[in-house]
Amino acid sequence: MGCDGGTIPKRHELVKGPRKVEKVDKNAELVARWNYCALSQEKLRRPIVACELGRLYNKDAVIEFLLDKSADKTPVEAASHIKNIKNVTELNLADNPAWTGDKESIKGDKYDDIQSARFICPVVGLEMNGRHRFCFLRNCGCVFSERALKEIKSEVCHKCGVPFQEGDVIVLNGNKEDVEALKKRMEERRLKSKLEKKAKKSKSTESAPRQDTTEDAPGPSKAKNGKDGITSSSGERQIIFTKSSDNGNSSVPAKVNKAASATTKRSIADSEKSEAYKSIFTSHSSAKRSKEECSNWVTHTAYYF
Repeated sequence: MGCDGGTIPKRHELVKGPRKVEKVDKNAELVARWNYCALSQEKLRRPIVACELGRLYNKDAVIEFLLDKSADKTPVEAASHIKNIKNVTELNLADNPAWTGDKESIKGDKYDDIQSARFICPVVGLEMNGRHRFCFLRNCGCVFSERALKEIKSEVCHKCGVPFQEGDVIVLNGNKEDVEALKKRMEERRLKSKLEKKAKKSKSTESAPRQDTTEDAPGPSKAKNGKDGITSSSGERQIIFTKSSDNGNSSVPAKVNKAASATTKRSIADSEKSEAYKSIFTSHSSAKRSKEECSNWVTHTAYYF
């Protein structure tokens, strides 16, 4: 049955000691970070995008993550900092001509070279397999090795010619120190954009009341009360002289400047002015009558003679 002299158990078989810490295979970790999406854990396929922290994603997975607004949405640490599609940049990658893909290893009778990568640096030719540090530019999305950017120093992209600054260079799949530095830079950039938006809104709100004050400036009253009269804010009725049309049917208000409009308005309530108008009209009518009488007298005298 055992332990009858045929076998001698050892101490490590009888006494369980502390478990050994399992070490992560570095090669497997590099393959997972450089060949698979950090959000959906699927193989990277074009279009490929990268966030401001240097992580690689499939663009379709990011769009589905942003559109999913359900309450049961599981929080994902790899994409918690992505608020909209503008927070990611589509990468302009250079294909590796020596990469054959997975077509020849379907049967499983071929050795898969982990160090072979699908993309390379277009300047130096290094493979993007995690053995070398790679960067991308936020302005254009072109991807280069860090060695190429250090050896060939330039303020213009080596591939498309777009100018860039040091703050636009983001390390892909960097270490903890790189991620912390990129996170601080991301927060500063977003804070700056928020302040700029607030400044623009304040300027627009300041300009709006100025336009309202110019439109509400004092001028002739717009509320009409009758054909030829206008009521002012004080309640008094005022008269505006009008131009008669050629047909005599309609009357069109004369175009008068704001300064002259005050002098052209006459108040009906003023009795003295109304009496003056009456006296003028009566004198004019009496003069007409005297002329008619004179003409009649002349005709009569001519008849008699």
